[in-house]
Amino acid sequence: MRWRTEALRFGIVGVAQLLIDWGVFVATSAMGLPVGWANVVGRISGATLGYFANAHYTFGERRSRPLDRATLLRFAMLWSATTLLSTAAVAGIEHVFGLGTAWVLKPIVDGSLVLVSFLVSRHWVYR
Repeated sequence: MRWRTEALRFGIVGVAQLLIDWGVFVATSAMGLPVGWANVVGRISGATLGYFANAHYTFGERRSRPLDRATLLRFAMLWSATTLLSTAAVAGIEHVFGLGTAWVLKPIVDGSLVLVSFLVSRHWVYR
């Protein structure tokens, strides 16, 4: 049962992250920042919320120790991998279909990484 609660909470935090990430992505790319960099800046903005919210709200009940460098390093490794995939996809979409399509499809791209992110976060990052 606990995994369902964690999955629901991960989803709630994820929606908040996605809104922040997407908003920063759209704003910075509209101002002329290249799409790849705008995606990274957006993901950093969302990740700042996600790291702490997931540590305390989503997985906090089963964590046996406070956040430490090892947790941050594991989070950074997961974030780097998902950001690389997201950036490659969004930049490819922008290159082929244009900026407006990249804006529309970015939430779908990032949403496709949710299951892997949840499982890796649950079993490795916030263990």
